[in-house]
Amino acid sequence: MHRVIEGAHSRWRNIYYRSLGVKLHGYVWMRQIEVPRNFDEIEIEAGASLDQGVVLLCSGESQSHPKIYIGTQTYINRNTFLDASLSIIVGRQCAIGPNCYITDHDHGLEANLPPLEQPLISKPTCISDRVWLGANVTILKGVTIGNDAVIGAGSVVTKDIPERAIAVGVPAKVIRHRDGNEL
Repeated sequence: MHRVIEGAHSRWRNIYYRSLGVKLHGYVWMRQIEVPRNFDEIEIEAGASLDQGVVLLCSGESQSHPKIYIGTQTYINRNTFLDASLSIIVGRQCAIGPNCYITDHDHGLEANLPPLEQPLISKPTCISDRVWLGANVTILKGVTIGNDAVIGAGSVVTKDIPERAIAVGVPAKVIRHRDGNEL
């Protein structure tokens, strides 16, 4: 019975977010997520799953493309935060662990301005297909993570990660490739 109730709630959320302007291409499994504003700047493919407490936040000037795009069959675990001002793309069949933070921007460091008045600096962030992010991973602006890469729990990704790489640490560094070859 619990599954039936959760399924009904998820379907209701699909209707609700579609009515606000989120572009859902087919059914998306959704627990209680948060989309504070700019609903029309989010696009999610059928078969994606967003768990409890996921936040999809779009800010800044409107773009001609979605600021947040989530591919089919991607699972985003609890309390993960996608924070976009330009473009965050999450590919197909990704597994994103709980409590991750993914962004495409940060603020400047001008000496004469307080922190909240610093200019926003944005660069697109891309998580390619079949990427696995462990729990508590942070992905910073301008990063591209290649297909089939794995990012270890607690890592902070500040630079691009190549395809099939396994990266860990703060900042994240490639330790080996999925074919088993050590670096």
